[in-house]
Amino acid sequence: MQTILGANGIIANNLAKHLPGYTHEIRLVSRNPKKVNDTDQLVKADLMDASQTTEAIKGSKVAYLTIGIPYRTEVWKKQWPVVMHNVIEGCKQHNAKLVFFSNVYPYGKVEGWMTENTPFNPCSKKGEVRANIELTLLDEIKRENINAQIVRAADFYGPHAPVSFLKPMVFDNFDKGKKAQWFMSDQIKHSFTYTPDAGKATALLGNTDHAYNQVWHIPTDKNVPTGKEFLELAATAFGVQPNYMVLKKWMVRMAGLFNGDIKESVEMLYQNEYDYLFDSTKFERVFNIHPTLYKDGLTEVAQSYK
Repeated sequence: MQTILGANGIIANNLAKHLPGYTHEIRLVSRNPKKVNDTDQLVKADLMDASQTTEAIKGSKVAYLTIGIPYRTEVWKKQWPVVMHNVIEGCKQHNAKLVFFSNVYPYGKVEGWMTENTPFNPCSKKGEVRANIELTLLDEIKRENINAQIVRAADFYGPHAPVSFLKPMVFDNFDKGKKAQWFMSDQIKHSFTYTPDAGKATALLGNTDHAYNQVWHIPTDKNVPTGKEFLELAATAFGVQPNYMVLKKWMVRMAGLFNGDIKESVEMLYQNEYDYLFDSTKFERVFNIHPTLYKDGLTEVAQSYK
C-alpha cells in the first residue's frame, strides 16, 4: 500500500496518476478524497488529528505528504508543526517510509543556483515555518528513526494547476485574449517546475530505495527564461500577442489591502525581485530523466484550455 496524505491537490493528483506503475494499492487521504484511479482506496482523515493520521498510514509501505494548508502565515504556524509531528509518528509506528513534497521557501533569497546543498536561510515568516518542520524531519532521519526524503520543486506551472499564480495572471488572461500580468520585473529569470514532471519524479523517488534519507530537486528545465521570455512563449502557445503589464511592489501591497490572498503573497515577492534559479542536476544524473522544456509544457497548458 502507498498512501498520499493530502489527496487531490495538483501534485497529489499527478503523483496518483503515476503510482500505478509501481503498485495497484493506492490510498488517498484527505477530508474529502476523490478517486484519481478506479482502484484507489479513499480514506477521510484530518491530519491535525494524531489518531486519524496514524490510522490513515496503517499498512502503508510509503506515505507521501503533499497536503496544502491554507496560505495564511498564522495558520501555517499553528498547523504545519502538528501535521509534521503526526505524520512522522504515524510513519514510525507503522514502519512506513515518508516522502515529503516541499518547496524552496527554507532557502530564502539565494544568489546563484539553488541545489540540494543550499543552506537554510529563510527571509519570510512562511519560510521560517517550513524550515523548522524540515529540520524536525531531518533530525529524525539523522537519528535513524525514520526512512524519509524531502522532494522540492520550484514554482509550478502545468495543465489544471490552480495553485500557480501563472493561472489567473497569465494563462486565464491569454485564453480570454486579455493582457497578462507579471510580478515585479520581466527581466528577472525565474524557474518553473512542470507539474506532470513533479508527479512522475515523486513516484519514482518514492519507489527507489537508495533515494531515501536525502533531499531531491524535481527535474526542472535549466534553460531558465526571464519573465518577458516566459510570457512570449506562453503567448505563442495560446496564439495571442504577448501583451502584459508588470505589477510593482506598491501595486501588490495596495491590492493586498482588499484581498487577503494577495496580502499573504507580499512577503514572498523577493522571489520575483532576484533571479530564481532551480537546479535539478542531481536527479537528472542519477535517473537519466530530463525535464519537459518550457515550450512543450506551455503548449500542453494551452491545449488544456481547449
